[in-house]
This record gives sequence, structure tokens and C-alpha cells, in this order.
Amino acid sequence: MKRSWKDYAIISLKGMGMGAADIVPGVSGGTIALIAGIYEEFVNTLKSFNLGAIKALKEDGLKGFWAHINGSFLVALVLGIGISLVSMVKLIKYLLEVHPVLIWSFFFGLIVASAIFVAKTITKWNITNIIGLIGGTVLIYWITSIVPAATPNTWWAVLISGAIAICAMILPGISGSFILVLLGKYAYIIDSLSQFKLDVIALFGVGCVTGLLSFSHLLSWLLKHYHNLTMAILTGFMIGSLNKIWPWKETLSYMTDRHGEQKPLEQINLLPQNFEGDNQLAFAVVLAIVGFALIFVLEGLGKRFKKA
Repeated sequence: MKRSWKDYAIISLKGMGMGAADIVPGVSGGTIALIAGIYEEFVNTLKSFNLGAIKALKEDGLKGFWAHINGSFLVALVLGIGISLVSMVKLIKYLLEVHPVLIWSFFFGLIVASAIFVAKTITKWNITNIIGLIGGTVLIYWITSIVPAATPNTWWAVLISGAIAICAMILPGISGSFILVLLGKYAYIIDSLSQFKLDVIALFGVGCVTGLLSFSHLLSWLLKHYHNLTMAILTGFMIGSLNKIWPWKETLSYMTDRHGEQKPLEQINLLPQNFEGDNQLAFAVVLAIVGFALIFVLEGLGKRFKKA
């Protein structure tokens, strides 16, 4: 596929959206990739890092290797993700701490619309796909209800956390950030990114690469051979994740991070009228509608770009 510089700039912007989503516990970069129309290409590109890539390098040189791994697409996407992670991590961290109800309301609307968007890609509904939808919903609802664990900040724990979290990051509906919360590594990784701790970032990166290369093969095979069922399960993942993204919560217990600050550990969802303090209901509803509408605006823009 021949692309212009404009095309690669748009891919980088989509990567920035993926990076921003992955910072938020409960929102997946895979969701943004699906909405942006690059999900399957992203998964297949990751899958291309195999023995065939080595063969292409030996037989066709760097040019053949670059074409085999879809290098230009990958560089543009990773560049966007990296820019977003570095530039937006502090802003999103601030919004989650200072305006949690409003930011969660926006993402709630966004995920509801995303689930509808992904469900529309299923060409045929049958009992198998419906079971997949229900199963995906129940699984992620259960995962988002688990109390986070406490794990050591050792090199192997960071490595394993990266490998597990990155698998979630490429699955719509499963947030890699939330997996890090469950593993007790979210605050540690976010602080390391904010403070540019290169040793921790490098270890986490190695874990991410390992997880990506292994999991992408399975996901690519599922999309190729069981596309509708896979998309139904992914839609269920998004619906189940709404349990985590619900804006009004009561914190039952806290954890203390390494800076001595208290962070929510175990929470339950509440109706807005039962929320202690200002429920900001009017603003929350407006932002949820904005998040919902944004998905269909992006869908329309995506169709326009494809026709151009």
C-alpha cells in the first residue's frame, strides 16, 4: 500500500489517540485503533515480526525487510503513541485526580459508542456470536471487580507486568493501564515515565515487546478465521469495561504509594444521587454525550479519508 506523508501524519495522530487512551485505567488503545480503522493492520504488522522477516532481510535486504514488517506504518504509529505518552501523561493524571467524575463521564460515553461501533462490524449474528458477546462482557466485568494486588518493584515484576499489560492494551475493552493497577504497578510505571527513569522504562519496554510479538500472532489468527466471533467478544469486552469507567464511585479502601500518597484500592459504583459530594450530574451528562458523539464524528471523518 503506497501512502503519502499526509497519510503517515494521520496515522501518527491516531497513534496519539491510542497513547492517550492507554494512560487511562479502564480505556484501551485497541479501542481507538478499531475506531480509527487501523486495528487489523496494527495486529498484522506486529505479527510480521517472525522468521519471515529474517528471511526477507537475507534475501531482499533492508528494503524487503522494511516492506515485510510494514515499517513506515509502524514508525508513524509508534511515534504518535510515544508523543502522547510523554506529553499527556501529566495532564491526564491531573484530570483523573482533580476532576474524576467529569473525565470518567467523557470516557463512559466514548466506550458506549465504541461498543456500538464495533458491533456494527459484525456481518452476521448467530447464537455463537451472542454467547461470545455475553461471555466477553461477563469476563471483563469480573476482571474489573477484582481487588488490586501488591507486587514488588523488582526487575522481573516490571518485565512480566509489561508483557501482560501490553496484551490488554491491544484488546479493545481491556485497559493495559487497569491491568497494571491490578498488578500493583500503575503508579510505579506512571511515576517512572514522568521522571524519565530509563532503567524501569527499558525493562517495561522489553516486557511489552515480548508480549506484543507473542500475542499478536494469536489475535491475527482469530481475526482471520473467526472474525465475527472475535469482534463479538471484543464488543463484550467494551461493555464489561463500563463497570470500571462508571463515574460515581465510593472508595472502600486505599493503598499508599511510594510517595506516601493514598490511592483508591477498592471501589463500588453508586447512583449519582447517592454520591457523597457534588455529583456534577449536568456537566457529566454533557461530557458523556460529547464522548459518545465524538466516536461517530471520527467514524464519519474516517470514511471521508478513505474516499479521498
